Amino acid sequence: MENLLQATPADRTPADGARGRRAQQTDNFLLQNLSAADFALIAPHLERVPFEVGDALARAGTPIEAVWFPEGAIAGVLDALEGDHRLAIGLVGQEGFLGWPLLLGDDTWPHDGVMRAEQGHAMRLPAAVLVEATTRSDTLRQTLLRFVNVFMLQMGRTIVSSLAHPVERRMARWILLYHDRVRADEICMTHEEFRLMLGVRRSTVTEALHKLEEDGAVRTGRGKVIVQDRARLIDLAGDTYGRAEREYRRLIIGNAT
Repeated sequence: MENLLQATPADRTPADGARGRRAQQTDNFLLQNLSAADFALIAPHLERVPFEVGDALARAGTPIEAVWFPEGAIAGVLDALEGDHRLAIGLVGQEGFLGWPLLLGDDTWPHDGVMRAEQGHAMRLPAAVLVEATTRSDTLRQTLLRFVNVFMLQMGRTIVSSLAHPVERRMARWILLYHDRVRADEICMTHEEFRLMLGVRRSTVTEALHKLEEDGAVRTGRGKVIVQDRARLIDLAGDTYGRAEREYRRLIIGNAT
């Protein structure tokens, strides 16, 4: 089953030499889909930083000193309630970046960003460099804002799904979001991780996982979920999954230069 966040051979053209060279420099799809001129504005300032699961990229209420472009790593975007009770509102992986409030006139992190699922790297770019580069290039700013739009669609569907759909459907969606962003069918996902995403008790998480297993969509192990049938997961997720991913292909991959 196709991963809608990645470019397929049909999306690439023989004239894609500049994009090919950028792909050798970074595994972040958003950076790969920048024009050569836009990438050149920021490339000298990008620094690859390793991360472990649980490491923080952002802390709500603190200044945005750098933006992050994940490479083979997933950042869970978390909002906090009273008592340090945090819930997941979205995911960002190789398809995007964290630090978009800078493009909207804010220099403070609105949410926590915590690495999830697997260790990996992220490209660090100083905030001041991004701000200057986007003032020099309307196309760079536009491409980054297109991703912000896609993330808002993902976050909006998270809200709607939380209000309207049963736990099993919501769980299928979250597993798909992770599967889009990891490098294998085996995903490190604990009951605590599901609790953050679903806002339910651990016993409810266990029951929902058992139902997905009985349906043949996944297999579970200690601290992991193995995707067995992606197509079945998509059927189970229904309209909770797909819109943001299709918009990413249209707005980012389809508009790459």
